[in-house]
Amino acid sequence: MSDKLRIGIIGLGFIGTQKHLVGLSQHLDRCDMVAFCDYEIDRAEKAQKEYGSDDSYACTDYRKVVDDPSIDVVHVCTWNVNHCEITCAALEAGKHVLVEKPMAVTGEDARKMVETAKRTGKKLSVGFQYRFRKEAQFLRKVVDEGRLGEIYAAKAHAIRRRGVPIWGVFTDKEKQGGGPLIDLGGHAIDQALWYMDNYEVAQVVGVVNYKLGDKPEGNMAGPWDPETYSVEDSAFGFVTFKNGASLFVEASWALNVQDSREGCVTLCGTEGGADTVQAPAGSDLIVTLNNVQGGELVKTHPEAAAAYFGAGGDAMSGFEYMGGLEAGAWLDAILDDTEPYVTAEQACVVTEILDAIYKSAENGGKPVVFD
Repeated sequence: MSDKLRIGIIGLGFIGTQKHLVGLSQHLDRCDMVAFCDYEIDRAEKAQKEYGSDDSYACTDYRKVVDDPSIDVVHVCTWNVNHCEITCAALEAGKHVLVEKPMAVTGEDARKMVETAKRTGKKLSVGFQYRFRKEAQFLRKVVDEGRLGEIYAAKAHAIRRRGVPIWGVFTDKEKQGGGPLIDLGGHAIDQALWYMDNYEVAQVVGVVNYKLGDKPEGNMAGPWDPETYSVEDSAFGFVTFKNGASLFVEASWALNVQDSREGCVTLCGTEGGADTVQAPAGSDLIVTLNNVQGGELVKTHPEAAAAYFGAGGDAMSGFEYMGGLEAGAWLDAILDDTEPYVTAEQACVVTEILDAIYKSAENGGKPVVFD
């Protein structure tokens, strides 16, 4: 393999173009984007024209990309239900794979993907870009410094008041496998597990609600079509771990709450705690640390300019910023032969939890026990 990786992108919807293409374009000293695949050829050709190398091509069949011996890396950005099939095919063909979240629709498929990566010796990572948020990186350092001690209770927040995405196939259960839980909930669960450094699940209980699918009024993106809305509007889960720790999960696109709280966590440790909430305006998060100092309860906030933005601020959008960091870390892992920043094993546990919440709800809230 040369020092410049040849990459094929399969799936050129919003996430494929706005995160993956933009992110990789910040690292053209180390990669070329060679293949652009989408079931809509116009989208593939448009992306090729803007980002493609001199020998690039557009196509509608993912097998052409997978079977291309010149390609080293494949990015899978398709409908959720296709993640496992395409990822395993690419791994079997000798490609490293970055697949979008959720890793798969079921825990069984996620485990198959992990096993295929191990057997083929190829790297597999999952697109949990929220780990690269400036706020998340700050909180990660706080945890690594031991400021919170042992994190034994946490909450993963993925709540929108009315924020149903009305484009693409988000509301189509057949193609996505679910709604806000599998879409938003995975990011919050990934962050919570990452901070807790706990992937040993004991059991999961879940509740899934189909209450507001026919009430599209007030949606931020405009009204959705109730006739095509087949996913849940909210879901809740309770995860217990083998060491006695616990995690509460909440996810919604539509819920009658006062405030949204998306991609946020609450962490409770033996030495202190931390919360992330959305800023009153914009997409930034506010991190609050709490502990005891001088015999009194204390809350502290990082100084935003110092902790998050440096002296000059950050002019890029969230997807440009996170996508560039994610792509850089992914290319580093391949070229330096190191472990990906988001490992397949970690992402597999996230999918297993999502799958268990759905299955528990389908069975009247009975716990799903992990081996």
